[in-house]
Amino acid sequence: MNKQPVKTLTIGGSDSGGAAGIQADLKTWTALGVYGMSAITAVTAQNSLTVEAIHYMPPEMVTAQIDSVLFDYGAQAVKTGFIGQEALIRPIAWHLKAHAPGPLIVDPVLVNYKGQSMFPSQVTNAYKEFLLPLADLLTPNWREAALLTGLKIKSAPQVKVLKLIGETLCATGAGQVLITGVPGPNETIVDWWFDGRELHPFEQPKIETINRHGSGDTLSAAICANLAQGMDMAESIAEARAFTTRALTAAAEWQMGHGHGPLSHFVNQKQEG
Repeated sequence: MNKQPVKTLTIGGSDSGGAAGIQADLKTWTALGVYGMSAITAVTAQNSLTVEAIHYMPPEMVTAQIDSVLFDYGAQAVKTGFIGQEALIRPIAWHLKAHAPGPLIVDPVLVNYKGQSMFPSQVTNAYKEFLLPLADLLTPNWREAALLTGLKIKSAPQVKVLKLIGETLCATGAGQVLITGVPGPNETIVDWWFDGRELHPFEQPKIETINRHGSGDTLSAAICANLAQGMDMAESIAEARAFTTRALTAAAEWQMGHGHGPLSHFVNQKQEG
C-alpha cells in the first residue's frame, strides 16, 4: 500500500519576494516534511522594502480553491494568513466550517512590521466574529493581540494583562492563543502561550538580524505542520519556535535586498546525531 503523505493547507497571500505568505508557508512545510497545498487570497508585488501593490482574489475563487483541495486531498491541518478583506473572511470561515478539516491555526495578519494597523476595523471585527471561533490556536503578535482585544501590552508586560488577553481571545471561541514577540527583560523576546487556563512563557535572547520578513508566517506554519504530524500543542509550539530561531539565525548571515529580508528556511533543519 502506498504511504499517504501528511497534508497541510495554507490560506493566504502570495509574496512575490518569496519571504512571507504562501511562499514562507510552503518552504517551511517542505523543510518539515509535509505536503503543502494553498488557497491564494491575494497576489502582492513586494520586496524587502515595501509592498508595491495588492490584487485580491474574488471570494468565489478563494473558496473554489479551498473546496477543490479539501474535497479531494483533505488536510491534517490548516492555517490562515493574510486575508485582508471582510468579504473574504466570511466565506473562508463558512467553507472551513463545512469541511471541518484538522486543527486550524489562525494567524491574524492585521498589523505591519512598523506596528501599524493595515485594515479598517471591519476586518478585525470579521476575524472575531467568523474565524476566531473556529481556531484551535490563534497566533497574533503582541500588537495584533492588543488590536483584537483593546487591551494594551507594555514593553514590560504584566502577566495579569497577558492572561486577560488570552482569556478575552478564548472567549471569542478560539481554543488556545500564542501571543508572539513580546519584548522581555535584558534583550529577550517572549512568546506567551495561553492554553485556555494558564499562561506559559517561551523566552529566548533577541536575534540580531534585519531579515525577519515572514517570521510570523514561518512560526505559525511550523506549528501547523507539527500538529498535522501528531505532536501535542506544547511540543508543536516548542519545536516550531526552535525551527524559526534556526531560520532567523541563518538569515543573519546573508544579504537579500536592501531592507527587511527573508528567513533562511533550508539551512536550519535539525541536524541528526
